Amino acid sequence: MFDTNKKVGVLGGGQLGLMLLQAAIDWNLNVKIIDAADAPCAPIAPEFVTGSLQDYEAVYQFGQDVDVVTIEIEKVNVDALEALEREGKKVFPQPHLIRLIQDKRTQKQFYREHGLPTADFILTDNRSDVANYVDFLPAFHKLGRDGYDGKGVQRIATPADFDKAFDAPGLLEKAVDFEKELAVIVARNEKGEMATFPTVEMVFHPEANLVEYLFAPAEISTEVEQQAESLAKKTAEALGIVGLLAVEMFLTKEGQVLINEVAPRPHNSGHHTIRANVTSQFEQHWRAILNLPLGDTTAYTPAAMVNLLGEEGHTGPAHYEGMHEVLATQGVFPFLYGKKITKPFRKMGHITVTDSSLAKLKTKAEWVKGALKVVTK
Repeated sequence: MFDTNKKVGVLGGGQLGLMLLQAAIDWNLNVKIIDAADAPCAPIAPEFVTGSLQDYEAVYQFGQDVDVVTIEIEKVNVDALEALEREGKKVFPQPHLIRLIQDKRTQKQFYREHGLPTADFILTDNRSDVANYVDFLPAFHKLGRDGYDGKGVQRIATPADFDKAFDAPGLLEKAVDFEKELAVIVARNEKGEMATFPTVEMVFHPEANLVEYLFAPAEISTEVEQQAESLAKKTAEALGIVGLLAVEMFLTKEGQVLINEVAPRPHNSGHHTIRANVTSQFEQHWRAILNLPLGDTTAYTPAAMVNLLGEEGHTGPAHYEGMHEVLATQGVFPFLYGKKITKPFRKMGHITVTDSSLAKLKTKAEWVKGALKVVTK
């Protein structure tokens, strides 16, 4: 029996929480959210609690009257989630997996230990430690913890770059000569049933290191598509995760697919699914954590996603230039995240673009990127 009285608690009320909430409304789910008072979900959540996601007591108390706890961001107090789990609360994704994924060091070691292909890496303790590995260059130095949206990654191409390394525990990852950056979102419920969304191709902003464009389906061979989807499923199964897992990958020049990083939640690489697929990633997340049958992930149409970032040189109350022109264009769907203040490269929304072919899609996506701007007056 489907119980709409079951209460689900979501740690995080940002844009992912907002889109989870939109999907929850379709099923009249009883949702409670915790985050800062100015979070996008605050004005519209059925029940909203102001509190820090990193504070033990705030998270522990938040979970007392809910049946299932989930997350929209990994930076949460895992100790509190583990305590709730011990007391019988269902917590998905499971706290020990959030803990593992929070630290890129343990995340990469997990891949190595479970035979999941990933770029070669060396664990480092501090900045001076990185300088011992001249022969490993070119490489990327990644902070073990707290890197997010492109922050916490530095390219170390030559010894002259060693001063850019982080003076904290991290890992030095061998630079991959890749053909494309791909992503697959896989869902897994408590029964162990799994479903993947079609592989997408990501194009990153050269300065902000954020996804600038996403194209679905990725322009890859059937063989590579099968390899990517199989790797996503193997990763989810090895983890035993319940919920969504976004698996970011490199496609090497030799045609091999390697895991880059994973996120145990809805992800930027699945935003287009709201308009372009039978089931969106957000509905699929609810299906997975509530142990319901997983939805059909078939794509209706080729789609692109353009991240709507705050313009350089603009910090202050957000205004959207070009909205009328974008809304007048067929197959263009803006999603705004309810953030009042813009600043350079801040994620303020995204635009899903659909068309009959990838060639038309790329032209339209490029036009959309130039037409809609987040500025201040």
